Amino acid sequence: MGSVASTQIQRRKTISTEKKTLVDLRQDSGEDFPGNDYRPTDRKNWMAGLNTEKVHINKIVWPGTHDSATNKIGIRCITRPFAQCQSLSIYNQLVKGTRVLDIRIQEDRRICHGILVTYSFDVVIKDIKKFLSETQSEIIILEVRTEFGHEDPPEFDKYLEDQLGEFLIHQDDHVFDKSIAELLPKRIICVWKPRKSPQPKAGSPLWSAGYLKDNWIDTDLPSTKFDSNLKHLSEQPAVSSRKFFYRVENTVTPKADNPILCVKPVTGRIHGYARVFINQCCSKGCSDRLQIYSTDFIDDDFVDACVGLTYARVEGKA
Repeated sequence: MGSVASTQIQRRKTISTEKKTLVDLRQDSGEDFPGNDYRPTDRKNWMAGLNTEKVHINKIVWPGTHDSATNKIGIRCITRPFAQCQSLSIYNQLVKGTRVLDIRIQEDRRICHGILVTYSFDVVIKDIKKFLSETQSEIIILEVRTEFGHEDPPEFDKYLEDQLGEFLIHQDDHVFDKSIAELLPKRIICVWKPRKSPQPKAGSPLWSAGYLKDNWIDTDLPSTKFDSNLKHLSEQPAVSSRKFFYRVENTVTPKADNPILCVKPVTGRIHGYARVFINQCCSKGCSDRLQIYSTDFIDDDFVDACVGLTYARVEGKA
């Protein structure tokens, strides 16, 4: 019993130290970067606001959400706090400026996070279609994966094509060099990541798993995650030369050996440091590698930071 208590005391000290490290970094380095002062006048249409002929796919810093469809996961006030990573619906995330969605499904096409489940994927489709009907020039990256420990939904690739076919941008390496205007009226890059079913092939309406990569760091320590994100990002090719999307996640994850198991207070340890991270990317010379930047509980400031750096790239200031 004493060793358990001692371990927990040390864990709390480590977390406190790491939180202070980020506080000190913000004080010492600030949050400035090219485009830092830019604010989109309409987040719902922020891509359109940047001039779709000038915005190329490989210049965009894509604001994304982690575990996007968990706003109603589990049972409210009972199991939900242990798995909820977003409080907004898919539609409202898109309206706020989110452009990358991370959707986890199980065999019956319901959204899940581990053993907890929520609504059907049909709800996601409905929200996406509603958003697309209300906008003209916004491109979405939709990542759908079968959750670990679950089976693939039968013929899910055909389902995606049937539901979204008119909007799908086909798998093609040339897409990365094209402008938004050149891709329209197609609007969705859909990456399908089954566990056992065949991967989408070149030229398919769907994109295979290799086109969206990341280095998942499973930790609840904010400075550790921050530094690991910088390290892995620095090892990537520049966005101008690579033919895949690379994601950095501004999140930390509750750990079973820690008394705090609810998502929001844990991920809050890193949540407010998105601008500091972009600042560090610029100061360390790897901002030209930043592409998809995702978070839990997305807010206006996170979106604005991503859009600001995108604006600077489009205007030749970054």
